[in-house]
Amino acid sequence: ETSDWALQSSGASIDTQRTSKTYEGLQTWFTRVLYSIWPISPPDTILQPDVSPGSCWPLKGHQGQVVIRLAARVHLTSVTVQHISKDVSLSGTISSAPRDFALFGLDADGEEETLLGTFTYTAKAPMQTFTLENAPLPTAFSRVKLLVKSNWGNPKYTCIYRVQVHGRMAN
Repeated sequence: ETSDWALQSSGASIDTQRTSKTYEGLQTWFTRVLYSIWPISPPDTILQPDVSPGSCWPLKGHQGQVVIRLAARVHLTSVTVQHISKDVSLSGTISSAPRDFALFGLDADGEEETLLGTFTYTAKAPMQTFTLENAPLPTAFSRVKLLVKSNWGNPKYTCIYRVQVHGRMAN
């Protein structure tokens, strides 16, 4: 039940064709120096267990999406979204954390989308699990789309640290 079907080491991956652009930051000499020691993380960062400050995928703007190919076809039950707490944030805020988001199940070719739920990530805990209505879902999905509708105030980018997708493997 607690399996994470969106874990890269288990075979999950990002469908980059259907995923928003990564925020590249202001290309000043300062950020170039900074990013040489602290590179910009690609979208598949969210499929890895490392959630240390800065190891997030910054999607451009306050809205965007990521499509995850799951490690198997799964009857989904819940989704976990992770950010860092304000205490360990370098800026002292979590304005780049996602706020309102929706989860969709995608059919095999990614054409048909089924809305699985809309949720709000709050500042109360770094790791939050959202149970899907009618879980476990009768339809099994091999891909999900996380659609970020808003964040907590950062106009430039939204940082996603980790997404976990839970459920039972389809027979």
